[in-house]
Amino acid sequence: MTAPTTEDEKIVFFFDIDNCLYPRSYKIHDIMAKLIDDYFMEKLDLDFEEARMLHQQYYKDYGLAIEGLVRHHEIDPIEYNSKVDDALPIADILKPDPELHKFLRSIDRSKVKLWLFTNAYKTHASRVIKALDVEDQFDGVTFCDYSEPILICKPKQEMFERAMRDAGVVSKDKCYFVDDSFVNIKGAKEFGWKTTIQYLDPLDATPPNLAGHYEIRKFDEIKKIVPDIFLS
Repeated sequence: MTAPTTEDEKIVFFFDIDNCLYPRSYKIHDIMAKLIDDYFMEKLDLDFEEARMLHQQYYKDYGLAIEGLVRHHEIDPIEYNSKVDDALPIADILKPDPELHKFLRSIDRSKVKLWLFTNAYKTHASRVIKALDVEDQFDGVTFCDYSEPILICKPKQEMFERAMRDAGVVSKDKCYFVDDSFVNIKGAKEFGWKTTIQYLDPLDATPPNLAGHYEIRKFDEIKKIVPDIFLS
């Protein structure tokens, strides 16, 4: 009889949340972009075009619009979160996803720990997984902590290190990761995580180069990549 896998020996499978656990076609990102532009206009006294351009510039420079606001304008990130992420009508858009639930339940939890890994704040993560009815499928979450004076987010090395600490995993060889972001997957691969998978929306063009080790368009394709972590 094979000895059971201990917590320290388990693989940790990190899952991004937005545009990954649910499809981009729900347009939550588009609603968020408008809320961010509105926030820039209100707080920085900008017109729409100025706000849109600065928003995009901060996203390009830092990976998060909020980081640019904190660095350059002393904006309170918790207040920003209340006006942007927490203002999204999540419960009106997202509904329980039986296929997602079925996929997560097919993973052998005696071998694998499931961990959420997001650049959003914890309140947003909680609202999304509650709406999708998958709260009971994950062991924990690593999020961008808006209460910290310096924001740490993917794809910074410090964020990958934080995720490993939070999930209680020491070896990079036990870290698997799926995310829709090219730069996040590329960063995880460069950091040394064993299996990195970019999730492409069905309507996304195929990137000219792989960001990580694999690309998928459906979560079930992961069963072909790492079949040994699934229940038989």
